[in-house]
Amino acid sequence: MKITGIKTFLVPPRWLFVRIETNEGIVGWGEPVVEGRAQTVAAAVDELSDYLIGKDPRHIEDLWNVMYRGGFYRGGPILMSAIAGIDQALWDIKGKHHGVPAHALLGGPVRERIRVYSWIGGDRPADTAKAARDAVARGFTAVKMNGTEEMHFVDSYDKVERVIENVQAVRDAVGPHIGLGVDFHGRVHKPMAKVLMRELAPYKLMFIEEPVLSEHLEAIPELAAISPAPIALGERMYSRYDFKRVLQMGGVDIIQPDPSHSGGITETRKIAAMAEAFDVALALHCPLGPIALAANLQLDAICHNAFIQEQSLGIHYNAANDLLDYVVDRSVFAYEQGYVTIPGGPGLGIEVNEAYVMERAAIGHRWRNPLWRHADGSVAEW
Repeated sequence: MKITGIKTFLVPPRWLFVRIETNEGIVGWGEPVVEGRAQTVAAAVDELSDYLIGKDPRHIEDLWNVMYRGGFYRGGPILMSAIAGIDQALWDIKGKHHGVPAHALLGGPVRERIRVYSWIGGDRPADTAKAARDAVARGFTAVKMNGTEEMHFVDSYDKVERVIENVQAVRDAVGPHIGLGVDFHGRVHKPMAKVLMRELAPYKLMFIEEPVLSEHLEAIPELAAISPAPIALGERMYSRYDFKRVLQMGGVDIIQPDPSHSGGITETRKIAAMAEAFDVALALHCPLGPIALAANLQLDAICHNAFIQEQSLGIHYNAANDLLDYVVDRSVFAYEQGYVTIPGGPGLGIEVNEAYVMERAAIGHRWRNPLWRHADGSVAEW
């Protein structure tokens, strides 16, 4: 079998798909994207195709190393996301070639389904509480909210009080036993993270996500000593070498690599295994489309330390299109009682609606994340 063509599709709301063709007629799909830099990743996929056309798509480990080690410069969000989507498509091809799901080629499943959580916003207490109640009514047993708007290095207590008001509203709405993750989103600097983590201690959080940016990992052990809530991070880390520093340093309880950013199925599996050796849990990051979710679920099937899965169904980004619009069988992600079943079809386990992809790719997108500023006019973290 040989790779004969690689093509990317920019589709609403903010996604990038890649389609890899072979001379045997088997096609694989992946989702290589950096949100807000989709065109740049598409260019990187095109450059990597020079190494791939004419090669056997089943030699995934070798092709991964060619893409990663074949260039002098390596790592980072653009290259690793391009590699990630290609890698997902290669596993899709290999599974389809053998007529089995990708996880069957990776040792077989350790679970049949995995718990999922729903994103519920976080800007206004009443809206967030309603979104939490609605998610629980749909069967979710865990939710995640943005904890705060922009915060300066040292900010006022009225912002701290708004965070507490939001979290209190959700706890009051859903009770004490629904899992509640609070995402600081890297918006908070260490001085205010210390304040917030102390204030949030009574709320029995499932985790606090990205309490500070990953550039400031040295602060994590100090913050971990303050908060009883588990600390989660990793969506802006891209390889086992990035996560090696996290695990050696300690203080992180849950890693959140994104298999559309962290080198695909091949690399993310290695990251997960490293974390398991440090008794660290896995909660894969996935606010993206159906191909990304399918790839995540193949990993959830084989990673013993995976305990919950992010997914984007109904998320606010998905106004133009939602998660299920691009798949032929909309029941493939079987949500029930707060869990989703691992797809059992060949490859990634989904059938992409190719005609609809082509239709929406004609529209495309140019999504950019918001740009925020502090009251003094300086740029704030979003």
